[in-house]
Amino acid sequence: MGLDTQEAIVGAGVVGCAVAHALSSHGVNTLMLEAEPALALGASATNSGILHTGFDSVAGELETQLILRAAQLREELLEELRLDTWTCGARLQPRDEQERIAVRGLAENAARNGVPVVREPDGSLLVAGETISDPVAFVHALAGAACAGGAQLRLDACVCAISQDSGGTIVLELGDAERVHAQAVINCAGLFADEVARMAGDQVVEVYPRKGEFLVFAMPAGEPLREILLPVPSALGKGVLVFPTLDRQHVIAGPTAREREDKGDWSVEPDARELILARAKRMYAPLEHAEIVGAYAGLRPAGRGANYVIERSRTLGNLIHVAAIRSTGLSASLAIGEYVTGMLADGVAIELGPARTLRPPADATPSGPWWERAARHRAR
Repeated sequence: MGLDTQEAIVGAGVVGCAVAHALSSHGVNTLMLEAEPALALGASATNSGILHTGFDSVAGELETQLILRAAQLREELLEELRLDTWTCGARLQPRDEQERIAVRGLAENAARNGVPVVREPDGSLLVAGETISDPVAFVHALAGAACAGGAQLRLDACVCAISQDSGGTIVLELGDAERVHAQAVINCAGLFADEVARMAGDQVVEVYPRKGEFLVFAMPAGEPLREILLPVPSALGKGVLVFPTLDRQHVIAGPTAREREDKGDWSVEPDARELILARAKRMYAPLEHAEIVGAYAGLRPAGRGANYVIERSRTLGNLIHVAAIRSTGLSASLAIGEYVTGMLADGVAIELGPARTLRPPADATPSGPWWERAARHRAR
């Protein structure tokens, strides 16, 4: 049994769905293959949901270029995608002279990236463009809009082999022995992008899971949080942030950053509360008496010695790998879709039609808190 398509995307997380949306908006026939039984059950839904401006990203890097470009694209596309967001802004509050120096450096970096920030008299840095979103809704909106434009979505569709026939068509073998024949394939398999690449004979980057755990609190009565609180980064990392949810009913604190090997371990580890709570309370004192109502863990697809690896296969024509898209993938996803679409067009793998507006169905997003959905699934 076989299925023919113009483009196949392996993985329908936020990056895969953004690529599908970009292709569908130009009339390209696309098939999304998702190994999970539903959308947004992996890293795309177990993050902070914050859409970052790129104020603190390293100037000139591909990751930074894509985050900055995505911020431009969101201005137009969020309305088309029927996505509710909250541009509440973020604050970094230095506590000592060393942190004040670090904040000054961040302000200078933001200027290099063209991101507006404000230094306040007390030394804090305000980043007005930082935005809260529902990451599950984001994935479903992209997928729904892509399908409205003619794309197809297959769930429980795990790719187990990749080859190329004598005519240059790429053949993907699925777990049920079905074969998909595609003119071009985009590998957006997240944690498993390196394994998919090896099926094609490529060694692009080793992807490992960087576990990030979050605690969810009921919003403290009388002292609601109305902005994102970002830690001042240090040599040890970016640290724990504190932020309100889109529904204004909860506060989330995290993440941890644990280097792990098991791509299937989505557990919240026993010491997560200890690692998060003290740091979070220093930033937002009302958490001292706030009720913890949930917790979840995400596995970010980090690359060993590499980040944002977007490149053509060295072994198969018209195969593009999109790997090691770490925690900023949600923020950069729209620009990644545009970037990959451009790569395919430049390589004569596709012919782009005129751009068109695509809208997802009104009921595209599952009900219930986004942070709870993936945690329930992983607990089974």
